[in-house]
Amino acid sequence: MRFGVGNAGRRGHRGRALTLAALSTGLVTGLMTGCAADDGDPDPASGASAGTAAKVARRGGSVGASGSACELPVTFDTAEFWKAKAVDADEASAAGGDLAGLADAFLRQGPVTMACEIDAKPAGKIGFLRVWTGEPGDADATAVLKGFVTAEQGASGAKYRTFEAGGLTGAEVEYVTTSKLLEETKKERALAVTTSAGPVVLHLGGMDTDEHEAMLPAYELARSTLRPTG
Repeated sequence: MRFGVGNAGRRGHRGRALTLAALSTGLVTGLMTGCAADDGDPDPASGASAGTAAKVARRGGSVGASGSACELPVTFDTAEFWKAKAVDADEASAAGGDLAGLADAFLRQGPVTMACEIDAKPAGKIGFLRVWTGEPGDADATAVLKGFVTAEQGASGAKYRTFEAGGLTGAEVEYVTTSKLLEETKKERALAVTTSAGPVVLHLGGMDTDEHEAMLPAYELARSTLRPTG
């Protein structure tokens, strides 16, 4: 089910969304190479997201370990055909000028910085599973996640819960974002864990709610195989 707009005008909105998605992808690639959140306590939950059995994508590879496409404080499996690429936000910021401003706007969100982008296009979908990392500190996973969501423009309706995977205890959130340009609202999902190397956030967006829901099995695969690196 779609959020925000009805079927009327969907084609025009989808076309504009496709253009924005392409621009966003090109921008992030170029940078690499050159909410009002609900403040209530998280609802305790474990197992699959939203406390129900969820479909899990077929494994294609993994990231996080030394020598993988993205070396991270955690490791997890990636869905078949999805392509991972490391993001160097510091390098983009060091470029100076407008590029540095764009890097700060797109590659930093709240307490974390984008470190890895796993692209769904090779699997026939439009969206990314993005990994964000932060500096070690005293903030717990829920606080990190709330900081991440609050920093996202147009975020609302956040629902938090806790989860456990691979010896890690973390926080998970479902929320929506509203685009004033597209006059459309879409689902988002993210989780956060803390490690000795700092917090890690995994975020699944998508071009729209339909694409987001189609990519959920890849998110569930990552979530269920999440482990500390090493």
